[in-house]
Amino acid sequence: MKVAVVVPKYGLVGGAERVVFELTERLALQENMDIHVFANAWRAGLAPVTFHRIPRIAFPRCLRPLAFAFITARMTARQRFDLIHSHERIIDMDVFTMHGIPHRTWVHEARGKRMSLFDLAVDRVERRGITRAKPFMLPVSSLVKDELRRVYSLPEDRLKVIHPGIDQKFFHALERERLRADWGFTENDVVILFVGMNFEIKRLDLAMEALASAMRSRHSARPLLLVAGRGDIKHYKARAEELGISKRVRFAGVVEDMAACYASADAFFMPSRFDTFGLVVLEAMAAGLPVIITDRTGAKDVVVSGREGFVIPVDASASVYAECIGRLMDRDKREEMGSLARTAAAAHSWEGVVSRVVEVYHKVLGVGGK
Repeated sequence: MKVAVVVPKYGLVGGAERVVFELTERLALQENMDIHVFANAWRAGLAPVTFHRIPRIAFPRCLRPLAFAFITARMTARQRFDLIHSHERIIDMDVFTMHGIPHRTWVHEARGKRMSLFDLAVDRVERRGITRAKPFMLPVSSLVKDELRRVYSLPEDRLKVIHPGIDQKFFHALERERLRADWGFTENDVVILFVGMNFEIKRLDLAMEALASAMRSRHSARPLLLVAGRGDIKHYKARAEELGISKRVRFAGVVEDMAACYASADAFFMPSRFDTFGLVVLEAMAAGLPVIITDRTGAKDVVVSGREGFVIPVDASASVYAECIGRLMDRDKREEMGSLARTAAAAHSWEGVVSRVVEVYHKVLGVGGK
């Protein structure tokens, strides 16, 4: 089977990019699978993948989505592919893994912004690709699926939720005590990990307010917030000072070895305003951490609130999240939930994801693929 995989950046920084890389590398190792990646830039892995560079239009920005879509269509048309699987909005594809929600919804509801020329271009390509090409849609969560059905009125038989996978071996056999000592954490510190490349969307301010509230209500508890990722650290350090928790918040910056962060922590907290899935949630669970997330996070699909962690309404106050933090101060409760989280994450292996994607390929080709 000759398959074209389309993604702007392959194997580079980013949650969706990492998901595409892990999936495609494994697809390329399947018997009778010939994988061709079309991208602007890439980091090649070890699998037998053929790369095709899509020229990048740097300016004006509003033309980039249109240029990427139309250049990709022209390049893929030059070869005879059995199937085109896109992870980006383009105009001609057979399978579309939707890592986001409809762009207009994202701009208006998640970001609270008005549509720019760039946003209008993205929306135009998305609408044309979904309504005219009529690809088989693979939303990464039920949250994304529901938005797709609401905006585009897609039939159920054109949709299949396939969550990202996880490699649990990545999180085992790490020296937890040494890693915590490297951070300067004590045995009594209950380390709550926050991860995000956009502190505003992930709501680090709310996470810090919840930590401050938890510390006020449980004076004997020693929760500590470990923040990994990218954002205006100076601003959030000042906010921690205002809340009186500056000594209980550590900023790690962008961390390459996230497994070490998970191994150093006792729980995971991400009160995101919106997240189509949140691979870091699944990774934290695989590392045995109970999680606190919102009901606008796609990874809620894999969490039973009160069992592997807590799923809280997105509009809840800091005191509600603080109560969850307080419950996780109990070591026995924390370890019980963490064990259940690890078990739940184990059901989401990459092998299972590959199997489900290949099944979709066969279904599409059986109906009359290219």
